[in-house]
Amino acid sequence: MELFRLVFSPIDVNTYIIADGSGDCLIIDCGCYDRDEFKKLTDFMSEKHLRPVKLLNTHMHLDHLFGNKYMLEDFGLLTHACQLEEQNRKSAMSHAIMFGLQMDEPPEIGIPVADNDIISFNSLEIESIFVPGHTSGSIAFYIRKENCIFTGDALFAGSIGRTDLPGGDSDTLLNSIWSRLLVLDDMVKVYPGHGPSTSIGEEKRSNPFLI
Repeated sequence: MELFRLVFSPIDVNTYIIADGSGDCLIIDCGCYDRDEFKKLTDFMSEKHLRPVKLLNTHMHLDHLFGNKYMLEDFGLLTHACQLEEQNRKSAMSHAIMFGLQMDEPPEIGIPVADNDIISFNSLEIESIFVPGHTSGSIAFYIRKENCIFTGDALFAGSIGRTDLPGGDSDTLLNSIWSRLLVLDDMVKVYPGHGPSTSIGEEKRSNPFLI
């Protein structure tokens, strides 16, 4: 597996590209704010000779959705996401205004994802882990074979997700982290929605919100 991280939008969201050597790739949280940023993504994929075949969303806050429209228009891809995120999808335009930004209403969820679903991507199996608290329908995507997990805005390097937005709840988030994420092996690499990567073990040892 090859993994690439590109950072987009004024909110600095991590967009992940997963490739398996076949020429296909999978995108997690396409955060391209506008067509110029999306061109940076498509140029990067062209340089690597990659074509996107699946789009996943850890959750549906605006910064994680900016590029979904372009993924649909250019590649015909609708996203895999938890159906509980539908309200966040519908609210994304009004939330953008609050941040002084603009966006069209994001495309609908294409394939609803529930807890413990398996999303197949050629030879890779991606397990969905329900981690509500930052939003009501937050999902982490775990690739057991590659010992890595994409946590969205649930768990960061040295921090955890905010819970002051609609659907957020601090007790729920902490329970999700402790019962669904920190039970994984310490060596599991964590790729969050913002900021640098970390590991489960590192967050157990040093995350001030979890000590």
